[in-house]
Amino acid sequence: MNEQGGRLPVEIDSTVAHEARVYDYWLGGKDNFAADRALGDAIAEHIPTIKTMARANRAFVGRAVRYLVQECGIRQFLDIGTGIPTSGNVHEVAQSAEPSSRVVYVDNDPIVLAHARALMTSTDEGATRFIFADLHDPDSILSDPALAETLDLTQPTAVMLVAVLMYFRENSEVEQVLGKLVDAVSSGSYLTITHPTADFDPEAMAGVVASAQQSGIPFQPRGQDEVAALFEGMDLVEPGVAPVLAWRPDPEPSGITKLHPEHEVDPRSAYYWAAMARKR
Repeated sequence: MNEQGGRLPVEIDSTVAHEARVYDYWLGGKDNFAADRALGDAIAEHIPTIKTMARANRAFVGRAVRYLVQECGIRQFLDIGTGIPTSGNVHEVAQSAEPSSRVVYVDNDPIVLAHARALMTSTDEGATRFIFADLHDPDSILSDPALAETLDLTQPTAVMLVAVLMYFRENSEVEQVLGKLVDAVSSGSYLTITHPTADFDPEAMAGVVASAQQSGIPFQPRGQDEVAALFEGMDLVEPGVAPVLAWRPDPEPSGITKLHPEHEVDPRSAYYWAAMARKR
């Protein structure tokens, strides 16, 4: 049962790979099963550095949240597709910079739900909540009482969609979902997206798509222009749609940049685009 008394589907099918658990495996977590590891390894055959890329993507979250709190004055976050909790969650980063920050997480994996209840704490000044829902049904997110109890969408809010939109095959469906989410938040809110791409290595990404589809998981990489189009009508934050490693990188090397300390790492070596934009 959830906090509002509704019944939640908590069955876990360990024989079928799930996106959140595959990502957990790449990040070195322990909340994954053989099917998840098999898909993770199959993808790694095409992109041997996929685990390091996942860490680079995770590091982006920290940079983006710090920027939103410190430079944009954001105090509210809606993080959809949050995944299994690990160090550097949105609320940890946000509340370390501003203790009053409030965060709502959304995911559709029962394992994420179990960990969210146990691990997601908050400062006294702020708040964190979890909604068990699917991004394919944005209305179920926006109408959940936990959202209204935690966030005031009449005030600027950061909507975080990190490594999640590739599970939508059709651009039209992505546009519909984003339209509902952006319409629901106030002017001055921000949308943050990372998205895998075939722009940097088409052959390798084709192998990833095939492996995911064989496991029953839709996977749709998108090009730079397609990612830019997701922010239509919004004002992109510099540096615009950039490789995830090149989006406001930290001065000190970390993650994938430690693979080759003897020379500068090509930012296109992590196959993700990253961008953030402000709602007018």
